[in-house]
Amino acid sequence: MTPPETTALTAELAHLRGDFAGFGRDLGEIKTACAVLVERSNRTEKDLGELEQRVAALEKSRWPLPSVAALVGAAGLGLGLWQAVGR
Repeated sequence: MTPPETTALTAELAHLRGDFAGFGRDLGEIKTACAVLVERSNRTEKDLGELEQRVAALEKSRWPLPSVAALVGAAGLGLGLWQAVGR
């Protein structure tokens, strides 16, 4: 006959073994979730780099609108003065 302490110890060890098995499964899920987050982070960094390049290209190729506006204004002023003096 087995002493009650041995039976209780065996039951407790079986319970702990089940807890550790569940912990390993949970740890695997955590590792998977972390891997997904790292992949998303890498993809976001890549997209951000591409976006920065596109914005830089647009900034380089945009029209110099303030300069054009100043030239049109000066031309309008010149024509206005020419008409006023010419009449």
